[in-house]
Amino acid sequence: MSKKKQDDAGKSPKRDDGKNRPFSTALVGLKKKLEEDEAAKKAAKGKPTSGSIAPHAAGRAAQKSKPIKVDAREEDESFHRLMSGVVPLDGNKASRVVKGADPLAARAKPTIEALTARAKTEAEEVHEHLRRLVDGGTRFEVVDDGRRVEGRRVDLAPQALRSLRRGAVPIDGRLDLHGFGAGEAHDALTEFLKSKRERGERCVLVIHGKGEHSPSGRGLLRGEIGAWLSQGKASEHVGAFATAVDEDGGEGAVYVLLRRNA
Repeated sequence: MSKKKQDDAGKSPKRDDGKNRPFSTALVGLKKKLEEDEAAKKAAKGKPTSGSIAPHAAGRAAQKSKPIKVDAREEDESFHRLMSGVVPLDGNKASRVVKGADPLAARAKPTIEALTARAKTEAEEVHEHLRRLVDGGTRFEVVDDGRRVEGRRVDLAPQALRSLRRGAVPIDGRLDLHGFGAGEAHDALTEFLKSKRERGERCVLVIHGKGEHSPSGRGLLRGEIGAWLSQGKASEHVGAFATAVDEDGGEGAVYVLLRRNA
């Protein structure tokens, strides 16, 4: 053996790091990539992708999207049940609202005079109601035996009624109610007493009649005069009343003692 061969045999062989085999290295990389792709496919088979729908979910979606068939007869019956009891509008009635019409424009606007008169009337009604409440707190003692009638406010001294009953109080005015109906007589009596009281008069004579010519033998006004003088509007001006003596009309007339102004 030559010396050169012996030297080559004593040296260790060179390490193969693949640098001298580029084709083999590429094959190893390709194999590894194929194995990774195969593993990814196997993993993907067990999970649905974001763009896919599971079979059972797809089935439910198909069922929901399936149109529901409704029988035309059932639709008609449902419609008639809903519309039962509904009354159509009558186009001939004046109360029908015309489309586009302004309901407020049809109302006549009250004038200033009308509003003023309304306010005055309402104020008078309120004042009248308050006066009635105040006057209503005072009661009347009334006695009516069918022939003679008398009464007084409980806050009036009894001797005032006794003087009135005897005809001892001078008469300042007279009112004859012959020929009046009940309503007219009541209004006339109220206005007469009010005006006399405002003038400061003290006693008046009211002639209501005896009713001798009536079917019952007792006049209508005679039966109402006691109530009128002790209740309602006329009573606000009355302090006492009593059937007149014969010289002033007797059972057909009554003295009325007026209240003094406050």
